[in-house]
Amino acid sequence: MMESKICLFGASGHGKVVLDLVESTKKRVVTFLDDNPLQKSINNVSVFHSEKIGDYLDKQFVISVGDNLIRKKISELLKVTYAESIIHSTAVISNTVSMKTGTVVMPMVVVNADTKIGRHVIINTGAVIEHDCLIEDYVHVSPKTAIAGNVIIGEGTHVGIGANVIPNIKIGKWCVIGAGSTIIEDIPDYAVVVGVPGKVIKFNKPE
Repeated sequence: MMESKICLFGASGHGKVVLDLVESTKKRVVTFLDDNPLQKSINNVSVFHSEKIGDYLDKQFVISVGDNLIRKKISELLKVTYAESIIHSTAVISNTVSMKTGTVVMPMVVVNADTKIGRHVIINTGAVIEHDCLIEDYVHVSPKTAIAGNVIIGEGTHVGIGANVIPNIKIGKWCVIGAGSTIIEDIPDYAVVVGVPGKVIKFNKPE
């Protein structure tokens, strides 16, 4: 079988993690590209300015940027082929789960039956997403987050580390759910939520 070669767009801390993720599969990272590279290599993989992208258009890309809004902007600007979802070998993913392109699933994640995950999503280390959830594009589900069944998480929302969401909740788009929060009621778009139970403390301005 021919080895899949991946280019990572984004040479930062999250890029290091995605590099490790790709290398846990049968794929190989051939380079990092970055608009403002701060180093020449990461763990023996070369880093080049994004102006070199034309040299790699025959490769598949993953956007290795942790910021959800920046990841969306890059995905809309780059005219490249994005890799199918990259899933760590230790993750447990139901056969009935669907994931779209550019999504990354880190070690020890569990995603259960009939959940749908969008494009360029980050499901981070040890997160659990139960059955029949909908995780929309550009969401970041942080490490050790627990999402119960039938939860909807809207585009671009960041669910902080160790947060918990009870069943049948709808979280709007571009929300920020604070680390360790417990969500027991629906959350409107652009809300910033903290606490146990989670309370809206402010609203971010739509981009």
